[in-house]
Amino acid sequence: MTDSFKNTTDGKYEFTINYSERELTCHVEREGDTLHLRIDNNINADLELRPDGTAVQTSGPELPQSSIDYVRRMVLDEGNIDNGPGSGI
Repeated sequence: MTDSFKNTTDGKYEFTINYSERELTCHVEREGDTLHLRIDNNINADLELRPDGTAVQTSGPELPQSSIDYVRRMVLDEGNIDNGPGSGI
């Protein structure tokens, strides 16, 4: 994945994500413990952040768990994640 991460002060995030073997733009809007995702302007889904630090999908087409985990880490860590060897990315 490329290093393109944008965080605004209003809880909106934008970064790239690998999905279906393509690199796509992912827009995320955070409302409390809910993340509203829009991937490539045609995939919409919601994730719920749990108290234990995990995220579960609550709506939209089924996303791979690796994509859910990546989005969670990008938002919670504000883009400061290790994409190096062994990172799972």
